[in-house]
Amino acid sequence: MTEETPSRSQAPGTAPHGADVRRGPLRPGERVQLTDDRGRMNTITLTPGTAFHTHKGFINHEQMIGQPEGCVVANNIGQPYQVLRPLLSDFVLSMPRGAAVVYPKDAGQIVTMADIYPGARVVEAGVGSGALSISLLRAVGDGGYLHSFERREEFAAIARGNVETMFGGPHPAWKITLGDFQDAVVEHEAPGSIDRVVLDMLAPWECLDAVATVLAPGGVWINYVATVTQLSRTAEAIRDDGRFTEPDAWESMVRGWHLEGLAVRPDHRMVAHTGFLMVTRRLADGVTGITPKRRASKPEFSEEDMNAWTPSSVGERAISERKLRRAARDAASTVQTRGTQDPALRAEQLRRDKS
Repeated sequence: MTEETPSRSQAPGTAPHGADVRRGPLRPGERVQLTDDRGRMNTITLTPGTAFHTHKGFINHEQMIGQPEGCVVANNIGQPYQVLRPLLSDFVLSMPRGAAVVYPKDAGQIVTMADIYPGARVVEAGVGSGALSISLLRAVGDGGYLHSFERREEFAAIARGNVETMFGGPHPAWKITLGDFQDAVVEHEAPGSIDRVVLDMLAPWECLDAVATVLAPGGVWINYVATVTQLSRTAEAIRDDGRFTEPDAWESMVRGWHLEGLAVRPDHRMVAHTGFLMVTRRLADGVTGITPKRRASKPEFSEEDMNAWTPSSVGERAISERKLRRAARDAASTVQTRGTQDPALRAEQLRRDKS
């Protein structure tokens, strides 16, 4: 198990870490986004002595180095390209990755719904490619603290490279540790010392005790899971544990719009399901949480019940026999009423009644 300790070299009163690399002329070694006249985008790293090639010519990197952000440069055959630094949402979707990244729409929800604030003490697992770590570091700022846990060394190396690329070097608030979260976090963080816990992992229910130990009373625990079964099992484990508030879950979907003259309409494609988010908060020690009143259903989750789900167990309201009989009478009454309006149908109905 290894770790890197954040450096606190940021001088008081200076600009937040990484702000300087987002301003000024374009420099060697930074990533820029090239957009052509058809809206096609390419992200490159400015390197002296090299060129960006397409099937429509090439651009020497020296044409962009030293230019202001937002300039337009032409390649060797006159094809124009707009040059901008990529936004965070662009960067995380184009950066090197070893694991799937947390999409910007979900990262924004995590930062907001988990109330990640400047100066907060946050732990996360797993790091993946570092997309969410970047958003969390921006939220906690130089005076905050983010301790990331990752099981795989190669993922940690990719995340470290992406974070340092985004911020222009190591971030003073970031520490990354190799190891299993449920074991490592209690070794490195004091009980009740953490404000927020963010888990993006396969089985977050296995971390209940670790989260309850390090999370301060009132602290927020947010989970990012991919499937309904993960969501259900995590929710039931939190309810059974008793040290947390009633969990709240949701997902977000983003649909872009096509804007061209009067042709304003939804795009044909959208960023739909990427994962579920579920948030809960730590109760004070010795306190029994308030259980919301709900219809009786089977609350427990077990592997043996995977194929034995019933309508009541997933929250569907049972339909009484009385309601079914009433609906049948109403349907029959509707048919009879319609029949009395048509002479042919009325005659057929009378014939049937006599027989």
